[in-house]
Amino acid sequence: MTKRLIWVGIGVTIGILAVRKVSEAKENFGPQGINRKVGSLADSIAGFSEVLREGMTQREADLRIALGIDTDAKAGIRQ
Repeated sequence: MTKRLIWVGIGVTIGILAVRKVSEAKENFGPQGINRKVGSLADSIAGFSEVLREGMTQREADLRIALGIDTDAKAGIRQ
């Protein structure tokens, strides 16, 4: 009798875990989950491109100063 109760307990536990995993997967791959993932990806790409543009602008200003095209006063004005 106790063996049966143990196996029933194990079965219930496995069933509960399976239902939770299926619900989680359904939530992640449903329309709202996909929208969240795409939004997060778009935000990451936008942030990366902003940092990249700032770095390019700074590097261009450094090169202009190094080549003597701009002086320090003009480099601060240019963007």
